[in-house]
Order: sequence, then structure tokens, then C-alpha cells
Amino acid sequence: MEQRISLITLGVQDVEASAQFYERLGWTRAESPDGVVAFDLMSQTLGLYALDKLAEDLNLPIEALGTGAITLSHNVRDAEEVAPLLARAEAAGAAILRPAGPVFWGGTIGYFQSPDGHIWEIAHNPYSALSPEGAFRWNGY
Repeated sequence: MEQRISLITLGVQDVEASAQFYERLGWTRAESPDGVVAFDLMSQTLGLYALDKLAEDLNLPIEALGTGAITLSHNVRDAEEVAPLLARAEAAGAAILRPAGPVFWGGTIGYFQSPDGHIWEIAHNPYSALSPEGAFRWNGY
């Protein structure tokens, strides 16, 4: 696994209200599908996602997320890389929350929980190609 975080997703109760908060801070939304709000950062993207939908993606009850739910995403260059990275994480002691598979927006994702309880997404986004160096931007380079 390359040493980087591609996408920081915050599970929020009200996506639009949270988006307006970041806009009030001076941030500008990136184009994204309904149900997701994204803000491109310098070398990552911050995503806002409905807490109930995040719980559903993770195969966890919403109560298990508490407040301030967050996933750390590691994006890969193609969909075939998702499952092997999940297997490597499991071999290293992680619990697989969701095996590699397609997601509604057209990519491939899977989730694992580190021994410390942190939740990571391994993702391939065909609409956001990584740069040759591995840099991620929401809508690609």
C-alpha cells in the first residue's frame, strides 16, 4: 500500500448543511454525484456523505459510528487492485467490513477496520485517475 490518503470522508447528519459550513469557510465544491459533496484540497479531497448512507456502505449499524464518523480512503489505479489490498490489510490484522465490489457511482470499493478501529476505504474511481505520482483529485488530472 502506497503511503498516502486520497479522500477523507466525513459522515454527517445533514450533507447540505455541512457543505454550507465549508462554503462559509471559503471552500468551493467540486462537481460530484447526488448524495456526495466534495471539496478538492491541495493533495486530497474532503467528502461529505450522509451518516446513514456511510453506515450502510460500511455494513455497520449507524449507532456504531457515533459522532464525527470518518473513513480514510486510499485510491488505486485500477479496480483489480482493490481486493488484493484488502487481503493484505486482513493479513496484517484488519477486519474486512465490506469486500471489494462495485458501488453506485461506478467505481469499486471495499472497507477494512484497522486494529485501532480506524476505518479505511480502498477505492478505484474511474472518473478520478491518479497522476503518475499517485496524486488524487476528485475529477482526475
